[in-house]
Amino acid sequence: MEIPAILAEALSKRYAPDAPAAVDSLSFRMPRGATWGLLGGNGAGKTTTIAMLLGLLVPSGGRITVLGHDMARDRFAALARMNFSSPYIALPSRLSVAENLRVYAHLYDVPEAERRIGELAAQLQLTDLLDRPAGQLSAGQKTRVALAKSLVNRPELLLLDEPTASLDPDTGDWVRSWLERYRAETGCSILLASHNMAEVERLCGHVLMLKQGRVVDSGSPAELLGKYGREDLEQVFLDIARGRQRVPA
Repeated sequence: MEIPAILAEALSKRYAPDAPAAVDSLSFRMPRGATWGLLGGNGAGKTTTIAMLLGLLVPSGGRITVLGHDMARDRFAALARMNFSSPYIALPSRLSVAENLRVYAHLYDVPEAERRIGELAAQLQLTDLLDRPAGQLSAGQKTRVALAKSLVNRPELLLLDEPTASLDPDTGDWVRSWLERYRAETGCSILLASHNMAEVERLCGHVLMLKQGRVVDSGSPAELLGKYGREDLEQVFLDIARGRQRVPA
């Protein structure tokens, strides 16, 4: 059996012993080369799940295996093969774009770092921005720099948290098209947390719907639309969030 990109087994997280579970017995097996969506309302457990997958939070229970590495015992081997991008995490504003990318290339021990930075700058239309301080970039420019940062080590697994949040429709479409091409060309596995349902329908072959830290439904976008008798994933999202029942088979 092929080693999955992510294997989560009964994954749980409580921030205090008497607190409600932020993630509650979450289990899934994400295959290599796939793009999956992680959906749910605020407080559903998406960010906590991603933080545990990155090793930033220690689970209260359960087990995580990433690219065949047990995150409890072999976290650094997994981290070298993965990366993360979020528009909500700012890069040091006084450093230039090139300096920021060099820092991350050094952290990941990227060979021929300057060549890799140049490649990403050309692919993501950043060449003219390399000498500009990160704090002086527009939202769309910051998003492209964050993507470049997340790709500097050629990750086999890419975790994305709201990758097109706050972007205008044209820039958002450009980012989504770029991600589609990158996955097709490299075989990278992508786990995407997003509130943009059209984005999820376009990019994701499988969706995990979270509510109160649990998977309450899953399937391809087409399967979920059929289950709930809806025309788009936003309507499915609202049905699940509001506790409405799916259409009987």
